[in-house]
Amino acid sequence: MTLLESVVVFVAGIGAGTINTIVGSGTLISFPTLLAVGFPPVLANVSNTVGLVPGSIAGAWGYRRELRGQRDRLIRLGSASLLGGVVGALLLLELPTEAFGAVVPVLIGIGCVLVVAQPWITRHVQLADDPPAHGSWGVWVLVGLTGIYGGYFGAAQGVLLIAVMGLGMTDTLQRINAAKNVLAALVNGVAGLVFIAMTDVAWVAAALIAAGAVVGGVVGSSVGRRLPAAVLRGFVALVGVVAICQLLFFS
Repeated sequence: MTLLESVVVFVAGIGAGTINTIVGSGTLISFPTLLAVGFPPVLANVSNTVGLVPGSIAGAWGYRRELRGQRDRLIRLGSASLLGGVVGALLLLELPTEAFGAVVPVLIGIGCVLVVAQPWITRHVQLADDPPAHGSWGVWVLVGLTGIYGGYFGAAQGVLLIAVMGLGMTDTLQRINAAKNVLAALVNGVAGLVFIAMTDVAWVAAALIAAGAVVGGVVGSSVGRRLPAAVLRGFVALVGVVAICQLLFFS
């Protein structure tokens, strides 16, 4: 990479880290940037996943206040994310990229609708019992499936996680967003380990993404916790729509 390309990749890392921390879908900034500077798709995807791990950790640390009292929840759901991340990473290495191409925009769209409609659904759907504090087994399964998707590609996995946890658990959106950052960090981390062990990584690009994503993680956690719930839901939906448009028309 030239010096200019390196700067562009670093700035893309900042953008990706910021967006990932606030809601998710930062991959749609950093991944196309790596493609634009000449990396082939699989190498770009692998290097991007490895590079975003430090940013995910920084974002989770920035939300540490909202994570208080969520240890048991994160242990339970984290096991699903770890398992899903491994499966998704292996699928990326074994399956053609087009395998999930048709379903990804649909999943993101459903996630956007669920995030926006979650307060209405919660008010109007009568449940026999309150949802478990850490989510039912159905939530565990859906978090695991989201982890598979995240390990495979990861764009807007945060949107899907917020949707799943928002409907399956009773908690504030900010605390759910904090938990989302930890789960996404686990998915990216374990997928990154699989990639490092089994395939090539463009380490310079990954390092530039990582450096930028750490800055973005700090910025994103500061901005995200100040957003009212309604604004945060709107931002989730906006990012999701942009993700769908980019996947449908620019990929």
